[in-house]
Amino acid sequence: MPRVRASCIALVALALSACGDQRAPSWELTGSTMGTTFSVVLVAPSGSAVPASVETRIHEALDEVDRLASTWRADSELTAFNTAKSTDWLPVSAAFCDMLEQALDVARETGGAFDVTVGPLVNLWGFGPGRIVDEPPADDLLEAARQLVGFEGISTDCALPAARKRDADMYVDLSGWAKGYAVDQVAQLLADDGFADFMVEIGGELRVGGHNAEGRNWAIAVEAPATDRRVAQRVVRVSDTSVATSGDYRNYFEFEGRMYSHTIDPRTGRPVAHRLASVTVVDDSAARADALATALLVLGPEEGPALAESLGVAAYFLVRDTDAIREKTTTGFDRLRE
Repeated sequence: MPRVRASCIALVALALSACGDQRAPSWELTGSTMGTTFSVVLVAPSGSAVPASVETRIHEALDEVDRLASTWRADSELTAFNTAKSTDWLPVSAAFCDMLEQALDVARETGGAFDVTVGPLVNLWGFGPGRIVDEPPADDLLEAARQLVGFEGISTDCALPAARKRDADMYVDLSGWAKGYAVDQVAQLLADDGFADFMVEIGGELRVGGHNAEGRNWAIAVEAPATDRRVAQRVVRVSDTSVATSGDYRNYFEFEGRMYSHTIDPRTGRPVAHRLASVTVVDDSAARADALATALLVLGPEEGPALAESLGVAAYFLVRDTDAIREKTTTGFDRLRE
């Protein structure tokens, strides 16, 4: 079967029609960024104008994150760090250091289930910016790549700012952080400009502020884990928070009757192979929600909920049973109310 490399957009802010005295979105911007799509919706009273500079500044913010953290761009700061054949402290920008340090914090918090150094394994399995593969790699190649994986091998000193690698060949992949980070940056930009009601979404990771066009909390649909259709498994209503989902069913390949997901377990070097299909996390930060969703998906249907509960994370798990999808939630998620 051909490889499936669709973007895993598992969250959708439901569009609600306006009628009577209900408010309607006054402005919407859509486009492409970071290898995926984005959407920004601003809700305002009728007649309110959105300054023309807002669109320009949104694009500038997205371009800046892409310039910092893209593994696909030869001129990104991340590419420069990855290609530097040195174990010395390397000068980096304050923004890059802050992004890397925050991502490393989540790696430490999750015991490496989220690991920014997983890049060599992601590339080896054909899910990175290199060649596409359609079968599992040889064991010797897998073991060689695993020697370069381990978040403890990356250090930061953001007072300088600088970063370094334990091994010059280590490769950092911020794909599980950068989209959420960009969402946070755009949301902060809008908030600083005085916009209270908005939705920012990049590749399925999103943040909402205030209320939607009807003056209610935003309705967010969590996608059912199906490869052949897109339907909502559950709808949650949230305000002034971020939501991110990680799933194993949109980017994968099949070999000899087995599905190999793009979600790589840094501890084994192999794609996850358990019954947990997707994890949705609600958190103040979209970047943190994105990273935690990845980590909890890696940990699986038992360890994932246990860690989320211990950390006080609002998380929603979809687990495959023999003939159905079973839901698991944490106490924090159960507290969410409209």
